[in-house]
Amino acid sequence: MPEGDTIHRSAAALRTALVGKPVVRFDAPRLYGPRPAVGRVIELVESHGKHLDVSWDDGLVLHTQMRMTGSWHLYRAGERWRKPDSQMRVAIEVHDWVAVCFNAPVVETFREFDIHRHPGFGRLGPDLCTAPVKELEECARRIYDYPDPSATIAEVLLDQHVACGVGNVYRSEILWACDLSPFAEVHTLHPADCVQVIQSAARMLRMNLANSQRVTQPDIPGGLAVYSRNGQPCARCGDTILVKRVGEHARLVYWCPGCQVKHAPARDITPMHIDREMDPHPAAAKFLSELPWRRDVAG
Repeated sequence: MPEGDTIHRSAAALRTALVGKPVVRFDAPRLYGPRPAVGRVIELVESHGKHLDVSWDDGLVLHTQMRMTGSWHLYRAGERWRKPDSQMRVAIEVHDWVAVCFNAPVVETFREFDIHRHPGFGRLGPDLCTAPVKELEECARRIYDYPDPSATIAEVLLDQHVACGVGNVYRSEILWACDLSPFAEVHTLHPADCVQVIQSAARMLRMNLANSQRVTQPDIPGGLAVYSRNGQPCARCGDTILVKRVGEHARLVYWCPGCQVKHAPARDITPMHIDREMDPHPAAAKFLSELPWRRDVAG
């Protein structure tokens, strides 16, 4: 019978193996709700008592409840499962791992409610994958004239009424490419900034239309500049990439505080008691202190 501490440990293991990686295969024979698309990036793994949730970058959440019988296992790709296939309720495969949920009584998916993404909130913006130049200019104008001038550019980029197509991976990558602080309030942006953001977004989305693995910066190993690279050095300035939850739904944004300083707010946006670069585990602290580019700081 699984207890809360067991599920907490399972969530920690799944988080290490899955977060920041695109789904290669998803199988859930008794699933109630929509299925995550292949290629969507896993963003969060969280546990609450006997509940374990997996969230993707498009706002889709997989909810599993263990009750008396359920459990999550983690296997290397190709490794034999310790329970029969007939007991499998969910299998999530990424490049090198397979997470399997066995015998969970509740397996369902839902989408985070976000009023800014709901069609009833107003007319959706143009699709950046196909929009012509005139419509891209309109998207830039919607950022510049955004109804809430105190909203951050990180929040506005996910508003589907400004433009459609940007998810959590792309917003971090777009803002890095534009040297923009994710916490810049839109009223501080110049028209040229808004145009640059939309043009970068359209370029990144279109270059990945035929790719199974997202690549936004081909010259950087792994193809991504900041997303899921927290604790690693920035390819542009060498500073340490950070991660923070922002917005109503606490979605993760990755950024480099060393070079993404354009329109950065004067106030401190990284309070130490809230944000951590990695899971709060002694091994993580030791790992960070031994990174070559941080040894001088630690000393």
